[in-house]
Amino acid sequence: MEHRRLGHSGFKVPVLSFGTGTFGGKGEFFEAWGSSDVEEASRLVDICLDAGLTMFDSADIYSAGAAEEVLGAAIKGRRDRVIISTKATFRASDDANDVGSSRFHLIRACERALKRLGTDYIDLFQLHGYDATTPVEETLSTLDDLVRAGKIRYVGCSNFSGWHLMKSLAVAEKYNLPRYVAHQAYYSLVGRDYEWELMPLGIEQGVGAVVWSPLGWGRLTGKIRRGQPLPEKSRLHKTADMGPQVPEEYLYTVVDALDEVAQETGKTVPQIALNWLLQRPTVANVIVGARNEEQLRQNLGAVGWNLTPEQVAKLDAASTVALPYPYWHQRGFTERNPAPV
Repeated sequence: MEHRRLGHSGFKVPVLSFGTGTFGGKGEFFEAWGSSDVEEASRLVDICLDAGLTMFDSADIYSAGAAEEVLGAAIKGRRDRVIISTKATFRASDDANDVGSSRFHLIRACERALKRLGTDYIDLFQLHGYDATTPVEETLSTLDDLVRAGKIRYVGCSNFSGWHLMKSLAVAEKYNLPRYVAHQAYYSLVGRDYEWELMPLGIEQGVGAVVWSPLGWGRLTGKIRRGQPLPEKSRLHKTADMGPQVPEEYLYTVVDALDEVAQETGKTVPQIALNWLLQRPTVANVIVGARNEEQLRQNLGAVGWNLTPEQVAKLDAASTVALPYPYWHQRGFTERNPAPV
């Protein structure tokens, strides 16, 4: 398993991590993702570790904390062999203060996560979203306290816009507070918005991308084809409206290109989609999920080889979309504002 530096830090992570959104299965939304119990999760962790995939990503809202609990039980006795990343910011209860990035909520969320995970430290603690109601200085000073207390080791964010991230980095530099080394962001062959602003920012500021939903919210599994109904088992039946929207014809154009590359390489559609991401600038890690052992082993087959430049170009062309302003204007002047890809 290849390892890469996580942003502008000395910390190295495997290029794939396992997303535990499929652990627990509490509530309609997460049940549609999966419902692995401790026994199944332990088996999936075994397979990951055998393949060199040592990083596991979770969040406090995944199955109302059950995902962290299952992960904690599955890694019991081998904490020193794994990297844990988890997230907090979204509402955790009806308590008025149980949401956001305030000092009150982040300390509470971290303590709860440590207990559920059965550990005394978290390797990468990420804000699940931006909190515009809390001063950035309060958020970063709280993270600094948690780092100094040894409860978290690195900090990151998720789902930030460019100005959210840049403001946070500027405040961190001004007051010598922890810088975000990772941005967990949605990025896929059918969702390339990340490239417009967040990728150039990541290159310039040294923020590594940890990619969530790399298969386009379940659309690039290889089971969705033009003129065919959704597979009987698909989270899209219940969650399609809750995630990124993808025009059907655009999706089919991308899938057609993936099918062509699949015939050339002998690889599966998901493996090609994941491998394409691993060749993009700033990408340090791609989160893969799996309901079962078969899906996990297929995702693990995305590493250890590379698409050719010609195959990458074919996928790039099929997935390119018209840029919004001001990005289309900036791309017209690449001599002084080169595109990152």
